[in-house]
Amino acid sequence: MRQIGHHIVGGAGGVGRLSDVLDPNNGGVQAQVALGDAALLDRAVAAAKAAQPAWAAVNPQRRARVMFEYKRLVEAHMDELAQMLSAEHGKVIADAKGDIQRGLEVVEFCCGIPHVLKGEYTQGAGPGIDVYSMRQPIGIGVGITPFNFPAMIPLWMGAVATAVGNAFILKPSERDPSVPVRLAELFLEAGMPEGIFQVVHGDKEMVDAILDHPDIGAVSFVGSSDIAHYVYERGVRAGKRVQAMGGAKNHGIVMPDADLDQVVSDLTGAAFGSAGERCMALPVVVPVGEDTANRLREKLVPAIEALRVGVSTDPDAHYGPVVTQAHKEKVEGWIAKCAEEGAELVIDGRGFTLQGHEKGFFVGPTLFDHVTPDMESYKEEIFGPVLQIVRAPDFETALELPSKHQYGNGVALFTRNGRAAREFAARVNVGMVGINVPIPVPVAYHTFGGWKRSAFGDTNQHGMEGVKFWTKVKTITARWPDGAPDGGNAFIIPTMG
Repeated sequence: MRQIGHHIVGGAGGVGRLSDVLDPNNGGVQAQVALGDAALLDRAVAAAKAAQPAWAAVNPQRRARVMFEYKRLVEAHMDELAQMLSAEHGKVIADAKGDIQRGLEVVEFCCGIPHVLKGEYTQGAGPGIDVYSMRQPIGIGVGITPFNFPAMIPLWMGAVATAVGNAFILKPSERDPSVPVRLAELFLEAGMPEGIFQVVHGDKEMVDAILDHPDIGAVSFVGSSDIAHYVYERGVRAGKRVQAMGGAKNHGIVMPDADLDQVVSDLTGAAFGSAGERCMALPVVVPVGEDTANRLREKLVPAIEALRVGVSTDPDAHYGPVVTQAHKEKVEGWIAKCAEEGAELVIDGRGFTLQGHEKGFFVGPTLFDHVTPDMESYKEEIFGPVLQIVRAPDFETALELPSKHQYGNGVALFTRNGRAAREFAARVNVGMVGINVPIPVPVAYHTFGGWKRSAFGDTNQHGMEGVKFWTKVKTITARWPDGAPDGGNAFIIPTMG
């Protein structure tokens, strides 16, 4: 049985506890991953602590050159990484490549790190006084990442953290750990010193050790909202800087003037792509007005029925299996719950099987209509290939639905009306907004982050917000007096003069 070890300086040591890595296509065990403990984390932190000062002292342009070479290497290994990712996660190859590419876009941003690290400068803030600032790394940062994006999210965190001069330790999901390890290997090949990007595997025991470790200065997390809240509270209590991204229930508002053919095309990809296992999926569609709802449903049903569910290596499949049997049962439980609550089950994806892969973790595409805001299945994140139609009589009602929901990650508005789009974007109580864009993940040089229970902490992922999270600002007030050797004038702070 293949074993996946940690990627730390000096090797992983003893095997210790092991966790199965499953093949979602057939339900079998394909590998085992070693689960670390506090002692192993201590070794990784010690190596990071030893390596980080010299890395921080490397000028930003040379750190950027490592990022340029890393980008080249990841692109050269794209097929290998995508196959590896697909085999453990269950995403089809096209989605796996998209996962890697969105991470690479942040690496591209980090190639320009010398520019974004420039500080501020004020000449003559007072008599003979200049004031300037510099951004310095926090020291050692950690990323705790989820199973659904085993390449993108580690790169969102680790590329920025290391580019600004930190050492970074990644604790990826134990469900699909191979790609994170390979990404770390490629960083070494690109010229990054040992100890700057390490990988430790583990479960809650490792997470708690990370949150309590006194030498770790910052923790970035992505996962469910309950765990995000736990990570945030425990990390902050330990004196760390923490950003913790949680769950989502993104809405797509469809105005009567929208191009419904385009909307249906967007919805089938956004709701069912990657089996709905992404925080920026679009699992709720809100048509405004009964006529819009009826027309949309008429077009949606055949489009959903035409979706092809297949193994992750099937080039014609629109999506593959979910990640585990337990998650399959959870998704199918939510389908049953939504039906029990009184929603109309238009297309039922339960019991889906694939010939030759009967033990795979497949869930067919599912569509509900007449879902209402009081239903638990609407309030909670399903995280599967399930689309719910919530009908709204007017624009104001449609605007209130995402604004009042407990999650505030992303929302999309489909319309041809510029005034409605402008008003919606300004008023909706959600962190990321798409206008005729179903999955409004910002480009790498902007920033990613939701509101309400979708995010804990005040700083977002990547872009300048990511740079701010992984650095601390130092401000210097310097005086170069022209006074006589006997002392001259007394120093006066500019605001006191």
